[in-house]
Amino acid sequence: MNKGLKILLFVAAFGLLLLSHQPAKAQCAQCAANVATNKASGSKTADGLNHGIMYLLGAPYLAVGVLGYVWYKKYRRKNVDLNMRDERLHLN
Repeated sequence: MNKGLKILLFVAAFGLLLLSHQPAKAQCAQCAANVATNKASGSKTADGLNHGIMYLLGAPYLAVGVLGYVWYKKYRRKNVDLNMRDERLHLN
C-alpha cells in the first residue's frame, strides 16, 4: 500500500473510533455510594468524578503512546548501506 492510502485508512479508523464512544461508569463501590447520595440531592459532583476517573485512566495510555512514537522516530533506520559484495556466491 502506498503511504497516502495508509494515512487515509488510519484517519478513517480513528474517526470511527471517536464517533462510536460509549459513556462509561468508572467508580469503585464507595465512590458510587457517595456520588449517588450527592446526585440525589441535585449536585453535579458525579459528572466531575466520572470525568476525572476517565482522565486518569487514559493518561498512562497517552504517555506510552508518546514514548513509543518518540522511540520509533529516534531509532528507525534510514538509508542503511548493506555493504554487499558484487561477486556471485558459489555454494558448491
